[in-house]
Amino acid sequence: MGVAVATQPAKLVVGLLSNQPDYLGAVERLMALYGPVDLTSVRMPFTYSDYYTPEFGSGLQRQFIAFRELIDPAALAEIKLATNDLESDLALSGKRRVNIDPGYLTFAKLVLATTKNQSHRIYLGRGIYAEVTLNYRAGRWQANPWTYPDYTTPAYLAVMEEIRQLLRAQLRG
Repeated sequence: MGVAVATQPAKLVVGLLSNQPDYLGAVERLMALYGPVDLTSVRMPFTYSDYYTPEFGSGLQRQFIAFRELIDPAALAEIKLATNDLESDLALSGKRRVNIDPGYLTFAKLVLATTKNQSHRIYLGRGIYAEVTLNYRAGRWQANPWTYPDYTTPAYLAVMEEIRQLLRAQLRG
């Protein structure tokens, strides 16, 4: 019989997607909820899909932020619900102006939260699912068959590696 043990804390990672300058203050509001940020990626053009165009328009950019305070991975559903509320607060005429995708990163994986059920997603509760988007194997980040195309790009993978190194330093003390 296996013995249940506490998991290591994880790095809270949030992907922001918008064509609005400074993401309408979303970073500051996220910092009020989750504390200081210890990584902010460059803004990267989002050209991988037209999925968001009807809601957001063109010129979308993605930016990742990682928070200094480590989290219990079990908090992911509550974090997703809070970011959904923030998206609603920043919406205009019923349309989101910022997409906020929270997840967590460990040495072994990047897990993203979503409200959309699929066969490869695990239900966390309260309408929220978790997806292992990237795995760390053989010394590098690797995609799954369902991984969004942008998450397979060298730019995104480099950001995830930088966040992984921050986590390593934090856990080593």
